[in-house]
Amino acid sequence: LGHLGLGRHFVGLAAQLDGVFGVDGVFAHDRLRFVDFVDDVEELLEELAWQEGRDKKLADGFEEYMLQHYRG
Repeated sequence: LGHLGLGRHFVGLAAQLDGVFGVDGVFAHDRLRFVDFVDDVEELLEELAWQEGRDKKLADGFEEYMLQHYRG
């Protein structure tokens, strides 16, 4: 979020993602597929950018980056 200039929205975004991580901080694969999670986050980032009057394309590449780097 900081790289997109949307860092002040971190707390609100984190609250919307509540429940997809276990108490141990590990992604809860039994609740949601990782690819669906990443897609949802990219949509949230696009919405935040739009609300801030910025181009939604700021979030482009997020999903691809996440899947390339964190998809075991």
